Amino acid sequence: MEPERPPEARPPAVTPGLPEHYINRELSWLQFNSRVLEEACDPRHPLLEQVKFLSIYGSNLDEFFMVRVSGLCRQLERGALEAPPDGMTPSEQLAGIRTHLRRERELAYSCWHDDLLPKLRDAGIEIISHDDLSDKKQRKLRAYFDREIFPVLTPLAFDPGHPFPHVSNLSLNLAVVIDDGNQGQRFARVKVPPLLPRLVRAPGGGRDELGLDESSRGKFVWIEELIAANLDLLFPGLEIAAAYTFRVTRDADLEIEEDEADDLLTAIVEVVGQRHFGSVVRLEVREDTPKKIRSILERNMGLAPFQVDTLPSPLGLADLSEIAFLDRPELRDGAPFRQASLLGDESVFRAIRRRDHLLYHPYDSFSPVVRLLREAAADPDVIAIKQTLYRVGANSPVVEALMEARDNGKQVSVLVELKARFDEEHNIGWARALEAAGVHVVYGVMGLKTHAKMCLVVRRESGRLHSYVHLATGNYNPVTARIYTDIGLLTDDAEIASDVAKLFNSITGYAREQSYSRLLVAPVQMRPELIRRIDREIESHRREGGGRLIFKMNSLVDRECIDALYRASQAGVEVLLQVRGICCLRPGVPGLSENISVTSIVGRFLEHSRFYYFRNGGDEELFTGSADIMPRNLNGRVELLCPILDQRLRRCALRDILAPLLADTANCRRLESDGTYTRLRPASGEAPRDSQRELLQPHHSWHLES
Repeated sequence: MEPERPPEARPPAVTPGLPEHYINRELSWLQFNSRVLEEACDPRHPLLEQVKFLSIYGSNLDEFFMVRVSGLCRQLERGALEAPPDGMTPSEQLAGIRTHLRRERELAYSCWHDDLLPKLRDAGIEIISHDDLSDKKQRKLRAYFDREIFPVLTPLAFDPGHPFPHVSNLSLNLAVVIDDGNQGQRFARVKVPPLLPRLVRAPGGGRDELGLDESSRGKFVWIEELIAANLDLLFPGLEIAAAYTFRVTRDADLEIEEDEADDLLTAIVEVVGQRHFGSVVRLEVREDTPKKIRSILERNMGLAPFQVDTLPSPLGLADLSEIAFLDRPELRDGAPFRQASLLGDESVFRAIRRRDHLLYHPYDSFSPVVRLLREAAADPDVIAIKQTLYRVGANSPVVEALMEARDNGKQVSVLVELKARFDEEHNIGWARALEAAGVHVVYGVMGLKTHAKMCLVVRRESGRLHSYVHLATGNYNPVTARIYTDIGLLTDDAEIASDVAKLFNSITGYAREQSYSRLLVAPVQMRPELIRRIDREIESHRREGGGRLIFKMNSLVDRECIDALYRASQAGVEVLLQVRGICCLRPGVPGLSENISVTSIVGRFLEHSRFYYFRNGGDEELFTGSADIMPRNLNGRVELLCPILDQRLRRCALRDILAPLLADTANCRRLESDGTYTRLRPASGEAPRDSQRELLQPHHSWHLES
């Protein structure tokens, strides 16, 4: 008989709270954007999808500088109000950002020049230098320049009689050096108009009078090269010595003084107009720019040397979106082919009364959400519709249905969140259009952003009022519903509907509801309720074992919630986290977080759905909703998490959505305790498991059973 083996010794518990227990928020975000860059370099994606990811990488980086780096620069100037949990100072964070990006820059431009450009050329899409065109083609492009570009250019001189010109945010510019004979060299700036395409088709095979190729094949020239080659038309009689491309990023995280604003709409219109005038936080110059020109730009913009980036061409990788969306379907992912509505042909109201429905976009169509609103607009028994709008996009069928409902005499109330960053102008337009249609529009809650995605339809049935609810993790935008993974819940549960009605009343009126039956609502009680459930899981595990938490979200930053998860790990609870973006929790630390695993998936569909699962001793709870575990979500936004009450839907979500995502070995990266990410690999002899491809299959059980 073998001797009994002693239980495995646990490492001594560590008290959370030391700076080394947390990963810096900004450096974690950079790791996320690195994973986006990895998607651009991944040959499993079709070619234009790779270009799209490189464009997203560049766009993400622009926003990071406009918002996060600008905030660090302000802290550096004025003094940090409070150190982050990891203890890094603003200067340490800025140094870490610069070190990371210096390493990554080579990979990004190598991906473009060494990988994607040759593949594009093989596919008949070629970006060439203007100097490499024949004289005949250059003359044709010069005629195009004279007609389409020259009229909108405004050269601005810089000398003792002309102050240094204002350079607007994210604009592409040419620093032009003019040889003025006896007066020596002079300097001028030419802005590339942002409304013109960045890439100009080179002549060859087209049918217009300039011979410009109108197909999605052929040669393209960067517009800044075309302008540089024709500067003599802008500066007649002068000799152009040289022209160098540069680009500026400004602080775009402007504060809205809501307490002092008589009219929030007017205040936001004014603030949006100021975005191009924020302080400069980054100057990008081409590698061929001489030190003298860099110094002129740096000095006149009041920049420190660390704020100047010297880069290869092209500046502004976000503009590669022009290539990514060329009409070449054979070089792109096809639309998700399993887009049939799960509701069939029956009325949406009848289908929801029969049972709850969980929509998983883009695998399931967004059409049931639009149908709900269209049926509500036309149904004579519908009395009222209440809706939140955060980012809806252009030509919105959701907004059209709300306007139609108002035309049909329904009571329609819509909260349009004017403070949705970088969508303010779109939302101002929608707010005005809805108001013009007679819809009651609310602009948001004072001091908070309304990020909750919810719709409430009130219908008279058999002499009584019956409410229908749609709650979601994503925006009411049919376009992004085909790009991001998101969850939508359709239900007529009376308690959920009552909670949603209370939440709408607290948003549109002065009520401040503190108690909800089913929903977890921020900023009222979401954080304490999440922590209470984590602590409940700890107690349940101590009594009977089997404790398990599964959280899927975009970001995990909030220190109180991270510390609660550390306590759960120390108690032996299994904690499985899938965090697409920022994660400040450090997994795998002995005595602190050895029972926590963190993975991340970006993939073809940019993972955006959120789930919060508590095993709860077998009495399982599963929540979905709009909130990530970040201070901004829990403190500064109206957010909600809703339980999935239908046991069948809860089982399907766990088995057919979360389980494949957690088992993914094709797209998944694991966060290590040192803050780096490692791509997961299948076990020896096993094929990679791609959760997103699995869910696209028409035979997948999610489609059959949900």
